Amino acid sequence: MGTVGLKIEAEWQESPDAVRRQGQALQAPLTELLRRLRRHPPNLVITCARGSSAHASTFGKHLVERHLGIPVGAFAPNIATIYKQRLKLNGQLFVTVSQSGRSDDLIESAAMAKAGGALTATIVNDTDSPLARSSDIVLPTAAGPELSVAATKSFVTSLSAWLHVVAEWAAHDELRVATERLPDRLSAAMRLDWGTALKILGKARSLVSIGRGPTLAIAREAALKLKETCNLHAEAFSGAEFLHGPIALVESSYPILLFIPADPAGGGLRLLAADLRRKNANVLTMDYEQHSHGLPVLAPDHPDTDAVCLIQTFYGLVIRLAACRGTNVDVPRHLQKVTRTR
Repeated sequence: MGTVGLKIEAEWQESPDAVRRQGQALQAPLTELLRRLRRHPPNLVITCARGSSAHASTFGKHLVERHLGIPVGAFAPNIATIYKQRLKLNGQLFVTVSQSGRSDDLIESAAMAKAGGALTATIVNDTDSPLARSSDIVLPTAAGPELSVAATKSFVTSLSAWLHVVAEWAAHDELRVATERLPDRLSAAMRLDWGTALKILGKARSLVSIGRGPTLAIAREAALKLKETCNLHAEAFSGAEFLHGPIALVESSYPILLFIPADPAGGGLRLLAADLRRKNANVLTMDYEQHSHGLPVLAPDHPDTDAVCLIQTFYGLVIRLAACRGTNVDVPRHLQKVTRTR
């Protein structure tokens, strides 16, 4: 039998307050990061992360490319740890994202990047960790202790940290103000009820989650959480990538979650939703243009911060779904809190 999930639920409920206090914790290191970036502007950003933190980096990629026009690539840690190759990164920005800051591959990758000439920054919860000590700039998520194996508030605060970085780097006042509103919006998102999805997801054996733009990271994180906490196989795709083959899987017994952004990418996902329903797919949408098949979402504020609110509501759903499916949401099988890989 599963448990109620007391740890994960408590930590999920702490997310708005963690995001609220994060701004002050970020002020000094972010000022230093921006000073160095403006003195020597990079023409490339490289991210390095695992698990939920890798999904946070996907969100960062969207923000940096969308608002700064700087290409972002994901670094494969085995280049540093196994193949011992040093990349030529002189003058570029290398960003690691981690909760614990103790995974050997991230630590070694950051050291490689620094040796290769990059400015290294880490978005990390444990500011006394080896990863933090090996980085030029430490950007604290300020999530506080997170005991549940499956990350919730550390993921939300990693997204929020990226919002702060890009809003200030791009001098984007609209994004900056929306980020200031985010804690209250997260609290409101927690009160939304997605319980109507339980009947569909409770009996599912496999499903797909789809996003695009700011919600691609959300779709990926949702799929991971379904695996971790509910022992439910889930795959994540961009709306465009789904059409290049995976759409062949569509049938009535195969649920599809569509995280539709409140920006120009939303139109294409709505067309996809309509096409999937014509194919008799079981589609659940999270859409700011409300439809009869949709789950409730907050009124739109800013597309990037709205995406963070979607995962906050989803976490409430996944806690309930784990109870329905009889899994221990606080201690997923075969997993541990700190995963150390090379």
